[in-house]
Amino acid sequence: MGKGVEERRKELIYKLMIHTVNKTVEQLMKLTLKELETEYKKVQNDCHPHSDAGSIHWIHTKRQ
Repeated sequence: MGKGVEERRKELIYKLMIHTVNKTVEQLMKLTLKELETEYKKVQNDCHPHSDAGSIHWIHTKRQ
């Protein structure tokens, strides 16, 4: 595995551990880079303020 790929994997594992993903470090270490990226995208969608769940939804109001 390339040095850059391994560094990216370590970075994603660290970020996923911070977000308390329901997986142990050992489980995360077994995942491929692609699988880690997919897990991280799920976490981002769940907690990002502009995602569907947490975004501000404007309603049509009449301006005066």
